[in-house]
Amino acid sequence: MSSKRVLVTGGLGFIGSHTVVALQNEGFEVVIIDNLSNSSIDVLGGITQITGKTPEFENIDLRDKSAVKSFFEKYPDIEDVIHFAASKAVGESVSNPLLYYENNISTLVYLLQELNKKESSRFIFSSSCTVYGQADNLPITEDAPVKEAESPYGNTKQIGEEIIKDTCKTKNSFKAISLRYFNPVGAHPTAEIGELPIGTPQNLIPFITQTAIGKRNKLSVFGDDYPTADGTAVRDYIHVMDLAEAHVHALERLINGKEKNNYEVFNLGTGKGNSVLEVINSFEKVSGEKLAYQIVGRREGDITAAYADTIKANTELNWKANRSLDDALKSAWKWQLVVKNREEEDH
Repeated sequence: MSSKRVLVTGGLGFIGSHTVVALQNEGFEVVIIDNLSNSSIDVLGGITQITGKTPEFENIDLRDKSAVKSFFEKYPDIEDVIHFAASKAVGESVSNPLLYYENNISTLVYLLQELNKKESSRFIFSSSCTVYGQADNLPITEDAPVKEAESPYGNTKQIGEEIIKDTCKTKNSFKAISLRYFNPVGAHPTAEIGELPIGTPQNLIPFITQTAIGKRNKLSVFGDDYPTADGTAVRDYIHVMDLAEAHVHALERLINGKEKNNYEVFNLGTGKGNSVLEVINSFEKVSGEKLAYQIVGRREGDITAAYADTIKANTELNWKANRSLDDALKSAWKWQLVVKNREEEDH
């Protein structure tokens, strides 16, 4: 039996921290690597509050190849890695592509080089539905063509998947799964951890909650002339706890030898699309807050609609998204209120 110790890179980030909670709840011992560039050490306390266990933590920048090597020398028993650590803002990737290629590609290579030295190892990669671009057909299946990326960020996900796939071809005992997320939202129901964007949020939900709390003047809705029911763009919003649990299912699939190939890909979403206006309406309903928003022009690089075909993940991973959009928005709002209280206490 494989060691139950798992490395989670970027484990203090939004999806990483919720996945650490899900892993610890299933009895895994977790070691987190995070360089705190887009996260806070306080998240460690939140994880401990929820699970009653503090994961081991190493403050390492994965761009430092020798530090990655030293880490695996310190933890020789680690054969399982869930890799979240990456820069993820589409706009920033357009203005600073080299940062993204260094941070998202070289770090992946350094991790794989160390895992390649082991007799056997397992790797879960945090990928994205951005690899599909504007898909020809909806819902999007895993067989949909990977389109030329709209941004350096999207390109790093495509290249990352190719690097992992090529590595799998050279070694049967190296097994990997790429999980293509749709739009992760929400927070842990305890509101001990949640999404904490540094600076101006790049994603819809934190922008909504920050507007409702008074931190932002108003929310911009980018475009109301899309060919959708209400003219606003449609996305598949998945609760972060559902997403986190999928990583545990994926890892157990590899540990138990249930994979069909040593490289597999799964879409993670709800299978349902919601428009921006539907999300706003849902938020207003669960929070009781009226949201100040304005319709503005479309944003460059945005697609009309994307939602997942989840049949493969439902059947092969024995997993499905169980929480609703209302659940996700309610938890995000609860988390925003906690963050506001903390900020007020700090002042």
